[in-house]
Amino acid sequence: MNSIEIRELTRDYGRTRAVDDLTFDVLPGRVTGFLGPNGAGKSTTMRLLLGLDRPTSGTATIGGQRFSDFPYPLHRVGALLDAQAAHGGRTARDHLRFLAAANRVPMRRVDEVLEQSGIASAAKRRIKTFSLGMRQRLGIAAALLGDPGVLLLDEPTNGLDPEGIIWIRELLRGLAAEGRTVLVSSHLMSETAAFAGHLVVLGEGRLLADTSMEEFIDARSTPRVRLRTSDPIRLRAALARDGFEMATAEDGRWTVEGIQAHDIGTLAAREGIPMLELSDERTSLEQAYLDLTADHAQFAATR
Repeated sequence: MNSIEIRELTRDYGRTRAVDDLTFDVLPGRVTGFLGPNGAGKSTTMRLLLGLDRPTSGTATIGGQRFSDFPYPLHRVGALLDAQAAHGGRTARDHLRFLAAANRVPMRRVDEVLEQSGIASAAKRRIKTFSLGMRQRLGIAAALLGDPGVLLLDEPTNGLDPEGIIWIRELLRGLAAEGRTVLVSSHLMSETAAFAGHLVVLGEGRLLADTSMEEFIDARSTPRVRLRTSDPIRLRAALARDGFEMATAEDGRWTVEGIQAHDIGTLAAREGIPMLELSDERTSLEQAYLDLTADHAQFAATR
């Protein structure tokens, strides 16, 4: 089983508690977005999961095993935490060949992941000549090298151009569709909304949310409809009888709070009122996230 299991996980650094009694699972078959303000404990949790740090208490396991118990971990877990960590004096191919040899990964995988990540043409270049986006692609290639069932990626779109961002979206969704467990930490809400189906949100080291993307947004949304009609007077009167109010918007449009487009469409059809445009509006992931984490941000600028 490739699920990630976090149980009562706590990590203290002196008097600072970076992770506070966390418990959640990351399941196969979906991309899970790992969100939270700076200092929320995301990076610490991933480091604890990868055995790069030790918990004060609790456990972080993969399929019931600690990362340090895997004899050749790249076969089970692929991770990208710091794209700058690769030795700048090595070529991209040599960097991957070293990782493959250390983990008993067939050497054919080196060229496969170079192609998959789009940097095969730069395989013989030294890493110190790479742009940030190329280093990101190399880090993702390294994470994929052992064909693992679990992927942990921290800000994988950092430095990527628009083509690269589209590529990583499709890659993440494809890996999850194959039944892998994919955990992606990011501060980019628009990108998280594009690839994640589930969310785990931290604040001040504690779990704030563990839910599907749809449920997360719906729980922080007020139904609102945007519309255009050639007879706003009659529609306003009809809505008022049901306790709803039309408010003016830009470009001749109107908005109505607390109702859905289907209900307005039914009412308009019953009253014979022509509708030129009718659509539901939802809160964005960014708005819902900020609503949840506003009181948990460690660093916030004054307004």
